[in-house]
Amino acid sequence: MNFHARRVTLPAITPLLLQKRVIKVYSEDNTSRVIEVPSDITARDICQLFILKNHCVDDHSWTLFEQLAHLGIERTIEDHESVMEVQSGWDVYADSRLYFRKNYAKYEFFKKPLDFFPDHMVSISSETNGMMNHSQLIQTFLSLSTCPEIHGHLHAKEQGRKCWKKFYFVLRRSGLYFSNKGASKEPRHLQFIAEFSDSDVYTLLSARKTHGAPTDYGFCIKPNKSSSPRDLKLLCADEEHVRTCWVTAIRLFKYGMQLYQNFIQPHQKQRASPMRSISENSLVAMDFSGNKTRVIENPSEALSVAVEEGLSWRRKSCHRLSSHGSPSTSQSPMSNLAIHRAQPWFHSKLSREEAHRLITEQGLIDGVFLLRDSQSNPKTFVLSLCHAQRIKHFQILPVEDEGELFFSLDDGHTRFTDLIQLVEFYQLNRGVLPCRLKHHCARIAL
Repeated sequence: MNFHARRVTLPAITPLLLQKRVIKVYSEDNTSRVIEVPSDITARDICQLFILKNHCVDDHSWTLFEQLAHLGIERTIEDHESVMEVQSGWDVYADSRLYFRKNYAKYEFFKKPLDFFPDHMVSISSETNGMMNHSQLIQTFLSLSTCPEIHGHLHAKEQGRKCWKKFYFVLRRSGLYFSNKGASKEPRHLQFIAEFSDSDVYTLLSARKTHGAPTDYGFCIKPNKSSSPRDLKLLCADEEHVRTCWVTAIRLFKYGMQLYQNFIQPHQKQRASPMRSISENSLVAMDFSGNKTRVIENPSEALSVAVEEGLSWRRKSCHRLSSHGSPSTSQSPMSNLAIHRAQPWFHSKLSREEAHRLITEQGLIDGVFLLRDSQSNPKTFVLSLCHAQRIKHFQILPVEDEGELFFSLDDGHTRFTDLIQLVEFYQLNRGVLPCRLKHHCARIAL
């Protein structure tokens, strides 16, 4: 008998870390996309994937959020965290989601720590004579040799009851404590609440409505492997900046230097990348109007030239757009003014409450803004702007002069031919606003 050797191909064994998983990610407008990803993918990896897929500008503010609707809570998933580990703690029967959206405040405390940590809430046990500067304050949180402490009053929900009580709380590296005797910090008066190696800090989505809290500035400590409402440590601050201080400090205590590495990593990649050979700082304003070309050195003259060129370009663009329309459309001054509706900062029929929610979700730092239609007056618009962790609303009024329509934020003293010009002006100049426009609220559909 003749035997023929046959080669047998065994199926390849895929390492556990390289196995693919399917996840679903939602955007601001609740559209979603299902993608297949490696099992070791991080939150930053997913953000980079959606930035590329949606052709977004990568300004390092895109963030992955974990939202647990059945508990009414959400949090920022840190850039280095494993998404599969996050999902492993979910209740399979609950409405738990991943959201991809902006968070301008994610690392703002590294840039302006004194805005996040008020003097009256921070104590440092190390030798720091006098006032600390920005870098010294952050170093106390990142260095294990120093012992920063956050302290102040918070409302706490009693276990198994609906009532909230106010206590004096102390946050240290070892965990969160409350005092059972006024504002005493003596060890015998401090009772342990939670530590953070196996817990995360979340904000409450609707503190008053869902949890009966005295204010809307609620947050909680949740054990990683529990989805039970009974295991939540529910807390509530009297003001937004107080809640921000507690939540930021807990993040720093939990992750320490890893957060700083997350913050500087994309900037290091940018510096190492050869993609951009010409620095923006090397660009100069030029005047080609005379017989000789000259460099415009006066900043105010350069600004006025840039604005005039922008207006000239816009008038030509509007003329081209209107010339292709109907005769009635080309005669209407409003046809030229409607170009703002295509801008990413314009959100059309957005209510005051929705604007407030959108800005809050995308980061309560100075200069976060959006423009929207006014609900009370259909002929006007509203600028919603964040300053000092508060959201303010400014009405943009139409002003008619010699048959031409302008827009103004200051009763006609400063006039603009359209909303794009208005936004560009206040991005460069504060004017009547409390701060310049810096970060627009963006919505994308996945």
